[in-house]
Amino acid sequence: MIEVKFYDEIADEKLKFAVILTKTKGKWVFCKHKERMTYEVPGGRREPGESILHTAMRELYEETGALLFDITPVCVYSVVRNEETAAHNTDSKAEADESFGMLYFAEIEEFEGELHSEIESILITEEMPANWTYPLIQPKLLEYAKQAGFF
Repeated sequence: MIEVKFYDEIADEKLKFAVILTKTKGKWVFCKHKERMTYEVPGGRREPGESILHTAMRELYEETGALLFDITPVCVYSVVRNEETAAHNTDSKAEADESFGMLYFAEIEEFEGELHSEIESILITEEMPANWTYPLIQPKLLEYAKQAGFF
């Protein structure tokens, strides 16, 4: 089971990921990884010594080719993965693994001509993709940002 939670803030060192809900000229921007047949929101893992904002800006460039953009923090989110250590053992306890990320919203004004990362292509569309890479997580991030008035 996966649960997505939202927070106003959290200790900076707990932020491991940046995810960037992205639009250009009123349309959504999604990424397709070279090794997958699905689409996802731009984002990725924080590197050692990197600010979470720099992570977001780097990932946005690497995954979309964004050169000129405005980026705004939305909120902290977490993903909690619950796993039963033994499905039918009444003595076992569910272990929770919670990872934290920063959610951003970006509007891209200018793209580079080609991509330089593990991303094969980007999709610019008015509609949400039917085949999400993370269907239990990323649609919830979009819905939260929509309800918060970011678009």
